[in-house]
Amino acid sequence: MIDRTHALPVVRQCQLLGVARSTAYYQPTPVSAADLGRMRRIDELHLAHPFAGARMLRDLLRQEGQTIGRRRVATLMRRMGIEALYRKPHLSQRHPAHTVYPYLLRDLTIRRPNHIWAADITYIPMHRGFVYLCAVMDWASRRVLAWRLSNTLTTDFCMEAVQEAVTTYGTPTIFNTDQGCQFTSQEFTGLLKLHADLDAGEGKGCWRDNVFVERLWKSIKYEEVYLHAYETVSAVHQGLARYLTFYNQTRPHRALDGQTPDGVYFDHLPARRTAA
Repeated sequence: MIDRTHALPVVRQCQLLGVARSTAYYQPTPVSAADLGRMRRIDELHLAHPFAGARMLRDLLRQEGQTIGRRRVATLMRRMGIEALYRKPHLSQRHPAHTVYPYLLRDLTIRRPNHIWAADITYIPMHRGFVYLCAVMDWASRRVLAWRLSNTLTTDFCMEAVQEAVTTYGTPTIFNTDQGCQFTSQEFTGLLKLHADLDAGEGKGCWRDNVFVERLWKSIKYEEVYLHAYETVSAVHQGLARYLTFYNQTRPHRALDGQTPDGVYFDHLPARRTAA
C-alpha cells in the first residue's frame, strides 16, 4: 500500500493509512539456520512423543546438548502449528461462531471405501524454510485421495484438496476432521455440506478419531521427509508425489493384512449404476 515513488511523503502515507512508520520500513528476515534445525528436531520429537509440551521438549533438547528455553520452544511450536496432546480445561466449549455438528462415528463399523474420509494438516521441514501439507484420506483403505502444499496455514489449500478428492472419487458418507480453524471455517464447512455429512470431529472424548491420518504423517516423515533436505517447494512436491504414489500403490500396509491401499480401495468400491 505504501508507494515510495509517490509525491506524498512516506510519513504522510502512513498517517493516512493508520499504520506505524516502522511498518513501512520493516524488512522481513528469514528463519535462521539454527531455528530451522531446532524446528526439524522438535517435529521429530513431537512425532515420537506427542504428549510432550514445551517444557519436556526443552529438556529433551537440552539432553542433546542444545541450549534453549521453554518460551523459545513454545514460539517454534506455534510457528509450526503443533501442540502437545493433553487433557485441557473446558474442552467442550466451542467457539460461538462454529456450528456444532452431531458425532456420527460412535460405535460405527467402517467396512467399505468412501464411507468415511478424513483430512488433516502437518508441517513439512525443508533445508531452508518449511511448508504445510494437507491430505484427504479414506478410512477403510487408508488411501490418500488428494493432497496440497502451502506455505501458509490458510483454508484455501485444504478446500482445493477436498475438491480434487470429490471430483475424482465421488463423495463420502461422512467427512471427519479435527477442530482446527481451517476445518471449522464457514468456507470449508460450506463446501463439505454440499457433498457429505459433517462429523463433529475430535470433540470431547474423540481424540482417537484422527489417529489414522496421524499415522500417515509418521510414515511420510520417517520414510521420505527426514531422509531428504528439500531445497525448493517444487522439490517437496516431487518427493511427496513420488512417495504417496509408492504409499498407495506399492507399500504393504500392516492394518490391511499386507495389502496396498489402492488394492483395498478399488477392490471394495460399491458397484456404480450404469445408464440403461
